[in-house]
Amino acid sequence: MDKILEGLVSSDHSVPVKRAIVKKVVEAAEKEVTEEQCRALFTLTTRLILLGEDAFQKQIGLQVLEAYARYHRLEFEHFFTKDFALSLLQQGYGQRDHRDPAIIDYIHCCLRLLISCPSVLEIFNVIQVEVLRMVCERPESSLCAHLCTLLSDFMQCIPRDKLGILFCQQLVRTISCFQCVASQERELREYVGQVTKVSTLLQNIWKADPTTLLPSLQEVFAIISSTDPSFEPSIALASLVQHIPVQMITVLIKSLTTDQNVRDGSMTKALCRMIDWLSWPLAQHVDTWVIALLKGLAAVQKFTILIDVTLLKIELVFSRLWYPIVRQGALAVLSHMLLSFQHSPEVFHLVVPHVVDLVESLKVDGLPTSKSILLQFTELMHCMMYQYSGFPDLYDHILEAIKDLPKPSEEKIKLVLNQSAWTSQSNSFASGVLRQAGKSETGKTGLINLGNTCFMNSIIQTLFMATDFRRHVLALHLNASNMLMKKLQLLFAFLAHTQRAAYAPRTFLEVSRPPWFNMGSQQDCSEYLRFILDRLHEEEKTFQVLESAKPRVIPLVDTSSKDATCPTFSKEHQESCLVQGESVPVDDQRTLIERMFGGKLITGIRCMQCNCISEKEEPFTDLSLAFCPSASSQNSPKSQGPSEEPKVLCQGSVNGGSEAPEPGSASSLATNVQYEPVTNEPPLSVPDLVNYFLAPEILDEDNAYFCEKCGSLQRAERTLKVVSSPEYLILTLLRFSYDAKCHVRRKILDNVIIPPALRLPVHAPYTPVPWSSASSSPLQVDSPESSENLAKKLKPSQGDEEEDGRVRLNEAEERNLAGEMQVQSVPYLLSSVVVHSGISSESGHYYSYGRNVSGADGAQHPASHSPVREDLATCSLCTPEQSDTQTSSGQEAREWLLFNDSRVTFTSLQSAQNITKRFPKDTAYVLMYRKQDQNVNGGVANGTRISAEPPLQKELLDAIIKDNKLYLQTLDDFKWKVLKRA
Repeated sequence: MDKILEGLVSSDHSVPVKRAIVKKVVEAAEKEVTEEQCRALFTLTTRLILLGEDAFQKQIGLQVLEAYARYHRLEFEHFFTKDFALSLLQQGYGQRDHRDPAIIDYIHCCLRLLISCPSVLEIFNVIQVEVLRMVCERPESSLCAHLCTLLSDFMQCIPRDKLGILFCQQLVRTISCFQCVASQERELREYVGQVTKVSTLLQNIWKADPTTLLPSLQEVFAIISSTDPSFEPSIALASLVQHIPVQMITVLIKSLTTDQNVRDGSMTKALCRMIDWLSWPLAQHVDTWVIALLKGLAAVQKFTILIDVTLLKIELVFSRLWYPIVRQGALAVLSHMLLSFQHSPEVFHLVVPHVVDLVESLKVDGLPTSKSILLQFTELMHCMMYQYSGFPDLYDHILEAIKDLPKPSEEKIKLVLNQSAWTSQSNSFASGVLRQAGKSETGKTGLINLGNTCFMNSIIQTLFMATDFRRHVLALHLNASNMLMKKLQLLFAFLAHTQRAAYAPRTFLEVSRPPWFNMGSQQDCSEYLRFILDRLHEEEKTFQVLESAKPRVIPLVDTSSKDATCPTFSKEHQESCLVQGESVPVDDQRTLIERMFGGKLITGIRCMQCNCISEKEEPFTDLSLAFCPSASSQNSPKSQGPSEEPKVLCQGSVNGGSEAPEPGSASSLATNVQYEPVTNEPPLSVPDLVNYFLAPEILDEDNAYFCEKCGSLQRAERTLKVVSSPEYLILTLLRFSYDAKCHVRRKILDNVIIPPALRLPVHAPYTPVPWSSASSSPLQVDSPESSENLAKKLKPSQGDEEEDGRVRLNEAEERNLAGEMQVQSVPYLLSSVVVHSGISSESGHYYSYGRNVSGADGAQHPASHSPVREDLATCSLCTPEQSDTQTSSGQEAREWLLFNDSRVTFTSLQSAQNITKRFPKDTAYVLMYRKQDQNVNGGVANGTRISAEPPLQKELLDAIIKDNKLYLQTLDDFKWKVLKRA
């Protein structure tokens, strides 16, 4: 038979003829055959199976071998011995290498034929040893899959006890070495199938012997936590996750996260590689394990690991959403990473550029699961944009893409955010882990949030963008290093000249923080602004007093050095000081704060019984504007009688600190804060609020005025007049009100029209009143709760009238008849807008819009110099023609900047004006307008103009050079670290 078979293989017969001959050979297996003939036949069929030239020869060999081994089992048992099996596994067969999968398949076939023979037990023992050796040699996925198929059918071949544990560990190690070189889908499917066979074998072993599971998982962690740069484990390890019992997650994660022997670097590597497993098709529960590990690390406050991993992997996780087979798991991990990373918008902004494309793709791909994924993804985007407000330019296109999809309620958003936050939501560690990056295209420097310090950052940027004020500060020569003005000067110098994309103002925070501001808490930016202006004013007044006591006075005036690197004042420098000083009148002892931000108000009270008028002049640095009950009533006299109290609520300030609310704050908002209902009436404008502030107010009933002339309480009219306009007009919109009946604080979300230019009615003062620290100062902050403008807090009394020397009606009439109270319409251009995002007075976030506007900019804006209308006694907008002249400038689109802590981007005036329409909880809070020179022929107005940026003094320049060198060195170290990690 062997000769017939051998001749058949080498003949030129057709395939049907060969099949017929093979059939006869197989049928002859039932007949008597000598042992020698059987041996020869077994040898021939083995050669055909292992060395056959084509699949037909291998098929013939298998058919004949199985037929004769079945009927002549004893002879086959003598042929396929343990020695022959050992030879095949160690040396191969002929030209066939021992690592060839065909060898494993042949042994597999022979074991099936010998399963009932006693000698097979000896072969099992041999194979147990050999398979352990083979997996230690790290076979390729194809050979390993064939080997695992054999072991799955013959579990007796798997090593036992300690060798069994070692075998599992080595098999895990082998999987980590698999490499997929597939270039076509068929090859990829084949590779995935091979890996699945290997992981299935491990699953079967873990079930049969549970003692092997934990050592296997320890080996997995040892592999993925390796920091060896020469080895990158295969993501095929992901195939094992689905076989790990889910109930073990809690125990295993706790064991890993609390193990003191696991270094942070190793844990970071392990987590990154687990996230990579999301790319493995068909793998189940990978997202469950990744999220469990993220939560475990948060529980033990391993925030550095979480931040590093999130920054490194968020874009990869997002990219997995494009692949339907892994989309659901990737979305679960993406949601957890974004929602838990609540101390900085950096991670969310990494994926923002790709959101619209994904949304559009999900809308049209037609897959059954796409609609559900799209709804979940849309809800996630709403939560993130709610959490990190203040980036309208980034979010507009997203809102447009998802406008037709359901939007979650605010209560649900707050619930989701509260449930997802890390256990310790602190900004204190955020500044140290932000990605190193160069300045934005704006060339401006951001300010790092040091822990709920956006209230400070927004005010600093607003003051910095006050061009003339910034130039005056930088031009000052100050020797006292502990002065607040010196710290502000240094901060302005860094903002102007540092190479950092964002600067950390730690020193300025320490020296400028009001004593009642708790470090790390969210605060009111308007209150902070008043405090630092007051500090700067009092500091300079103290300096003036000390200097006046010296024999020779060198006043604190603005100077500009021609040589910024010169350590001493040269003759040219001294001359420059004199030139700058000439712009300030010799008898003008006002401080820089007074010259820039100081204005004056006259509060007049007229008794409606005897027409007696008393007046008092007071300085101010900002006007706190309450919201009028309706736009239609803005020109009517105000009444504070009992009937009006529910309308005119106690309006106050708002706090803010960072993009994220403090822990637990969001959950309390629903009960402590309510929205002020938004009506369908035409929106108010800033001039409406100013006019309401200046409108006459009736004092009656409980608020009646005590008239000295009448000697009793009388109905009276109180008026306010601006008699001296500041160079920079600061307007604070009192957005929050307290309803005494309902005991709730309401945020007024009404949209307010912000004009790019306005005119302020100013009444010429009848007599100058010097600004004295002994008198009532608008900069004085009595307590943390003080937020109203000083003039609005005035409450007349008999003692006040006697002490302040009230002026009688006949005197006022004489002044008016003499023409001393002329009304001028002073033009202002919008310089900055500080926006509060949030619905609570105790939480939220501040960001600001700003542009460089100097007093001389009016020459570029003819609207500022239109003839003053003598009948204009109210605040007004520019006419449409004037406004168009201003905003039609070709560079307007890039002259406005959006400052949001570390981020600085180009924006437009329209973005600031429409912010509340697009983001209802984002409302303008503090506005700054710059007065424009009405002297179009040039010249200097009250010493407030410096035509160019002054050169840096040597000590400022040295500090910046030193810091820039340090930053560049840090940047080089960071790049090297990234390269090593890659």
